[in-house]
Order: sequence, then C-alpha cells, then structure tokens
Amino acid sequence: MTHPLALVLVASLGVPAPMNPAPPRDALLVSATKLAQRLEDPGLVLLHVGDRADYTSGHIEGARHVSLADISISDRTGLGSGLTLEMPDAATLREKFMSLGISDNSRIVVYFGNAPFQSATRIVFTLDYAGLGEQTSLLDGGLAAWVREGRAVTSAVPEVRPGRLKPLTIRPLVVTREDVRASRGDTSRAIVDARHVDFYAGAQSGGSMFSRHRAGHIPGALSLPFTAVTDARLMLRSPEELASLFAAKGVKPGDTVLAYCHLGQQATAVLFAARTLGHKVLLYDGSFEDWTRFKEYPVTKP
Repeated sequence: MTHPLALVLVASLGVPAPMNPAPPRDALLVSATKLAQRLEDPGLVLLHVGDRADYTSGHIEGARHVSLADISISDRTGLGSGLTLEMPDAATLREKFMSLGISDNSRIVVYFGNAPFQSATRIVFTLDYAGLGEQTSLLDGGLAAWVREGRAVTSAVPEVRPGRLKPLTIRPLVVTREDVRASRGDTSRAIVDARHVDFYAGAQSGGSMFSRHRAGHIPGALSLPFTAVTDARLMLRSPEELASLFAAKGVKPGDTVLAYCHLGQQATAVLFAARTLGHKVLLYDGSFEDWTRFKEYPVTKP
C-alpha cells in the first residue's frame, strides 16, 4: 500500500501518483455487452470473419465482411514460395485495410461468424503486425455470444467509405525458420507448437494435396494446442485458467512466446491468449509447412 505521505509528496512535486495499469486482456477482449454500448461510435469498424454466405445471412449492424484470403498471400501453385498462408507486404495490407474503412483513428473490433476462432485471431494478429494492434479488440465468443444475449443481427450490407491510413509501420512479430532454429537455445523464448497433440507427437502428419508434412515437431518445442485456450462456447478462458495452462506446458512468466502450427493460423489463437497474459509474441508464419520442406531442419518424433 502506498503511504499517504508519499501521495502528498508526489502531488506537491507535480508527479502523477503511481497507478496500476489495466491488464492487457481488458484492451484485447471486448464482451458483447460492451460492444453493444459502443455500436453507435462513428469511429468503430466491425469486421465479420467468415464466408460470404454466412455474412449475408446475418451479421452485427455495420459490420464489414473479411476473410483470410483478403489479407494474406496463398501460393498453392509452386511458382512462388509455395506456402499456403503468408503476410502480404505493407502497401498491400494498407490498401486492403483502407478498403474496409479503417483509418488511423478507428477502433477495430474483430469477430468470427462461422469461421473458426483462429481465423479471427489471425486477423487480429495481422492488424497488430501492421501497427494497429493498440486499437484492435476481439469480440469474446464471436457472433454466437452476441446472439446468445438476444441481440439483433442484420442482412443489410453497410456502405463503406474508404479509410485513410498513413503508411504502415510493420512490427517485427513474424520470424523465419532461421530465427526459430536460432531461438532453440534462447531461454527467454518459449517455442510453442499450437497443433493438436497427435500432430505434435507424430501420430498424424499434416499437409495438403500439394505436399505432406513430416511427422513430429520442431525439436525443443512445447505442446500447447490452440483448442485449449477457449471453452466449449469458444469464449477465451479466464486469466487464471490461461496462466495455469501456460505454466503447465512450460511457458514461464516473462517468456516471449514464439508459436507455430501447420500454416500460421492456429498459432495465432495461442499468441492472442499469450498477449492477454502480458507475454511478448512472435509468429513463425511459414510454420511446419515451411520447416518440413527442408531436410536440414530436424524434426522430433517421440
């Protein structure tokens, strides 16, 4: 407890009294109730993550439709990098965000409709990567939570005026396979495999019709499946539950969480949860799809 005399001295010197900062979760996560109170805010930009038919059938009033394909690069042709899901360059992201009505002073709320939780967190991560993280939140529980509270949805598509964004300042949140290999001896970084435990253990191998991944996981990686951070209703677990989960999986307080999955989507669910606990985060964007293509990068199969 701060002594009363100390508060007097601080005030007399014109120095602000010490304050407890709000938990990161308060800024990153918004409830349906709180969102309803902000719905008339002219600076609010709502992003509905799902397919077009899902959006058309019913969305929160004013929401704009967005999909992963809108803000990522997918190369299934083998002509480029060959990866399924990658971050675009800054200029491409800026143009797309402005087309969604996002401006420098926008307050952005992302929610998932029929898309999985990890699609919405990938959108949130991309906004953070683009320097817009401090003004971006996720609707806890997505559209289903909104509907459970008896709140209305609409099929009306809003008129969207293009936003105005200054050139993006990309944050160094995405790492390469070389960075991951170099991080394996760094005790301040926790390399986390966000895939289902069967993939981590090598009982199953991921991949697509274009290529199969090797079975197993990156040596030294911890297993923390993305499904563990939400409950049965896809609500983010409580701070106490998440802290216990991360500790049980071997992530220490203060660790930078470096996560990967199959393609770079599921990992963002774990990274979002880590951010609510105050961890710094990094995404191996190429994830196991990238790692497994190179024989000189080892794989552990228990």
